[in-house]
Amino acid sequence: MKNPFHVMIIPTLGCPSRCHYCWSSDETSPVMKIETVRDVVAWLNDFRDDRVTFTFHGGEPLLAGADFYRQALPLLSEGLSHLNPEFAMQTNLWLMTPEIAEILAAYHVPIGSSIDGPEEINDSQRGRGYYEKTMKGYEIARAHGLLVRFICTFTNQSVRLREEIFDHFLQHGFTLKLHPALPSLKSDDPGQWALDPEEYGELLVYLLDRAIEKRDEIEVMNINDLCRCVFTRRGSVCTYVDCMGNTFAVGPDGSIYPCYRFVGMPEYILGHVSDHPTMDDLNGSPAGKRMFEYRDYVDTACGGCSHIQYCRGGCPYNALAATPGEISGVDPHCVAYKRIFTEINDRLNREMYESPMIGAGSGSRSARRKEKPGVTALMRSIVSRSL
Repeated sequence: MKNPFHVMIIPTLGCPSRCHYCWSSDETSPVMKIETVRDVVAWLNDFRDDRVTFTFHGGEPLLAGADFYRQALPLLSEGLSHLNPEFAMQTNLWLMTPEIAEILAAYHVPIGSSIDGPEEINDSQRGRGYYEKTMKGYEIARAHGLLVRFICTFTNQSVRLREEIFDHFLQHGFTLKLHPALPSLKSDDPGQWALDPEEYGELLVYLLDRAIEKRDEIEVMNINDLCRCVFTRRGSVCTYVDCMGNTFAVGPDGSIYPCYRFVGMPEYILGHVSDHPTMDDLNGSPAGKRMFEYRDYVDTACGGCSHIQYCRGGCPYNALAATPGEISGVDPHCVAYKRIFTEINDRLNREMYESPMIGAGSGSRSARRKEKPGVTALMRSIVSRSL
């Protein structure tokens, strides 16, 4: 998110799809009442002065229905106008209707959705009919002017088909953002779909190569973010920043959590919106103290790592969720992060210090023109898109 202050609103953990590797849905979850949104407005009114982004997440946020968003969006937009709120939504699009699309379009809500590649690959992981239903919702959203981008979850099975998946996104003109499948805490076989960290690292290097090769044809958001981390020497997305105190999630019942991934886990409740907690209240809760203990742990555990400044140990949820509160390690994907950060750094150093200098003679300029494009060429493309 471009705004550092980010509040995720989780209208429900329910979801009509049954993705095989899902760890976040709950069929028994209630749906948020509009009174809870009013409590969010009252809570944030004097909480802090930074611009805020609200992301509606889930479960499946469209289960809340058109009336919910018809009321919630103006409540947040007008009630917190001094925070200049912006909005986003993550949805599988199955329940998208022209009515909902019109409501979202009025508030310029960009959509994040999910497909895992071509229909056959996608449905083998997310369930039969998933791709077709998502594409129907996509067409409705696009017809109403909504920006839609897709997240692709790579599992230990689909990673073998990475070329076919990448080409599918390329051919359809879809922006690609990827997630590695995580061990499910709600499965008897949690590692059945999980992507091994070493395989994840190799996948990121592959996508770096393809992103450079096709830099003018497709945007690979993860690669863009990773390159920005290295160039700016600071994290650019929540996985690689100190997110404590800048990101919160509000569950269906109004409970406040450090992130949407913790919603539904009572031990990570920071407070409740109806109590209008201050930052000190949230940080002083048992869950808040645990999060800051983790941050301190990262400073020690990762202190000798050359990437700590722009990695920060990765995602706290990945590190904490599987150890019921025990702080005993950083994000298990650390292996992958080190692999790709080192790769980008090494390539950048070679490009900067080993390439012939422009102006060193006509022969050098000719050699420079014939060099294979690299990370710097990709960064130029990234910058040009943002202008």
